[in-house]
Amino acid sequence: MPSCSRILHLLSVVIALQQVLGSPLSLELEDHQETTVPDYVISYAPLVWLHSEDKYFPSDIGAQLVHTKPELGFSVVDGYPTPLTLDNLDSLNAKNGTDVFLTSVDDVTQAPSWLNGVKPDNSHQTTGAISTAIIVNDHGQGNLDAFYMYFNAYNWGGILLDHEVNQHIGDWEHNMIRFANGTPTQVWYSQHGFGQAFTYDCLEKQGDRPIAYSANGSHAVYATTGTHDHTIPNLNLPTEGILNDYTDQGTLWDPTLSAYSYSFDANSNAFSAYDPSYPTAWLRFVGRWGDQQYPDSDPRQHKILGIDATAKFTDGPTGPQDKQLNRTDVCPEAEGYVCNVRTKLSA
Repeated sequence: MPSCSRILHLLSVVIALQQVLGSPLSLELEDHQETTVPDYVISYAPLVWLHSEDKYFPSDIGAQLVHTKPELGFSVVDGYPTPLTLDNLDSLNAKNGTDVFLTSVDDVTQAPSWLNGVKPDNSHQTTGAISTAIIVNDHGQGNLDAFYMYFNAYNWGGILLDHEVNQHIGDWEHNMIRFANGTPTQVWYSQHGFGQAFTYDCLEKQGDRPIAYSANGSHAVYATTGTHDHTIPNLNLPTEGILNDYTDQGTLWDPTLSAYSYSFDANSNAFSAYDPSYPTAWLRFVGRWGDQQYPDSDPRQHKILGIDATAKFTDGPTGPQDKQLNRTDVCPEAEGYVCNVRTKLSA
């Protein structure tokens, strides 16, 4: 083993050489890279009650690619990689990616079974289906946001004036929990075009874990059971209205049991998997996770009085990368909306 004097001598030589070469010596330590999901992100993760009548359960993210093909303007994208997988999905970004739709190879009106997803078993797990992505954005100084992204192969949007509306292939909803020094402070519940935010302390919980309720068919995420009139977004009136979501305690689902987990670096807009076996390319895909809205000429399509907002079949959703992963407030920014963090479970 070299003596201390020998080590000091070698160090002085290195410093001298770097001074001659004009290259300063850096003795800074490398930043510590987190290699596992922080324990509290899992221990405070939401538990989700699925509706007792919902036919469309959480689905395997990767399986969606088996049952779809990428289309651009209702034509198959030329030269896309086959098979399309979670490891190469972002290659579609080079082909007008924001206009690419992962389009069902089956006629959805024939109710192909893959749309049904996987019902959680007695252990509250979607066995055989990775149906959640946990994404952690560490802002530093003890401030951390954890996103819990829930995937369903199909969205049934409900009934408006006796007509089905807002049906689409693919469905992404989420909770986000804001932590301060490992303590949860606020929770976001995504609902259609916006959602609701609450203080952690006011929420219903099972142990330390906040409860979320997934609406029948639409999978909008609520903090309470019952009827939710969402005709006016972000108002969530607890009464029967024109356009309603319904939640109850049907099947309990623990999203953490079948999940990929990632860290997100806002500066580089990059995702890193906590487990090297988890695919990351799919998170960079900027297109849509379902069919493009069918034209009026398509016999499957229907609109009330020709109003586009009442279309039976609408565009599939964008993925997690489009959910504002680097927020100032617990709510995403949306024109016309104010981030109201509720301190009680009421409208």
